[in-house]
Amino acid sequence: MSVTPKFLFVPVSSEEGIGEYMRSLIVADAVKERWPNALVQFVLSRHAPYASTCPYPAALLDDTPTKNTKAVNDFVSYFQPDFVIFDASGRRSQLVHANELGAKVIFLSQHKRKRSRGMKILRARVTDSHWVVQPEFVIGSINWIDKLKLRFIGKPEPTITGPIFVSPNSVKQTQLLAAHDLKHGEFFLFNAGSGGHKNSGGYVVEEFANAASALFKATQIPCVMIYGPNYPSEMPEYEGVIAIKELVHSDFIDLLDASKLAVLSGGDTLLQAIALKRPTLSVAVSKDQYHRLGVCEKNGLTVCSDNNAAAITRGVLALLDTQRLSLLEAALTECSCVNGLDIGMNIISELFESKFGVRQ
Repeated sequence: MSVTPKFLFVPVSSEEGIGEYMRSLIVADAVKERWPNALVQFVLSRHAPYASTCPYPAALLDDTPTKNTKAVNDFVSYFQPDFVIFDASGRRSQLVHANELGAKVIFLSQHKRKRSRGMKILRARVTDSHWVVQPEFVIGSINWIDKLKLRFIGKPEPTITGPIFVSPNSVKQTQLLAAHDLKHGEFFLFNAGSGGHKNSGGYVVEEFANAASALFKATQIPCVMIYGPNYPSEMPEYEGVIAIKELVHSDFIDLLDASKLAVLSGGDTLLQAIALKRPTLSVAVSKDQYHRLGVCEKNGLTVCSDNNAAAITRGVLALLDTQRLSLLEAALTECSCVNGLDIGMNIISELFESKFGVRQ
């Protein structure tokens, strides 16, 4: 039996963040690898800088999908997907509509508030799988009331996948390092997320770039500065700093895995670095990142810094101390955080079998 499954991805999309979109893209690529004939479609805000470069067909809305209930529902009616993946997005009525049309509904949450929303009875009833894309040590377990409630309506507890990313590829990594004249373990990697976040002085990514310049002068260790698609200005040139506007996710992971250490925002890339056991200095670039950074630092898995160039520079220089770096690397080795992509894809495969009655 030949099946042509249809997947619709509905991530949060805006002019600032990029994490939900990138995660959806990673899952979409994995879907196409497993089912090459699958039809993949996205729904995005037309104001998101990456909307015009999405490698899959994208229906563009005037705002993030959660605020365009009717438009999303109308598109679901038109596309008739077999699976709808809401990444931190979606009104209850959108999930209900997808479920009523026979789609398998997957909801991804990344913090306690979104997880709680996903477990509300009327939403949980129409959700086939709820993924929590944070390690349990960050988000904690659900309380007994939620466990009882889910058991009462016959729904499983959310699955903790942890961070979702493409695993490093040694062949492509070697090629990428050679293309930028870099050596494994002998450069610093800088990335402040999408590049669109600001502090009182301007764009936070500019503080990262200034720190990269200062660190090359102090250490002569090359730096790679990834500005992100949402950074609107020209990339400045600094001695010893390789400036890159943006990278496909797999290339970013290959560079992260090969770096001596990374200076990252407190979004998904930090958790990916922890899963890869890479030492990091981390900086909160949005309000929702402070809790995550605090928990990760408390567990000895990162070192936190203020979001200005001077603090970042001091933090990296301090982290280069052999004893301090060894303690961080030891804690990372003991951490159980892993890549959650395989967990998610196994769930999709099980839903595929339950929907179509075939295993592929």
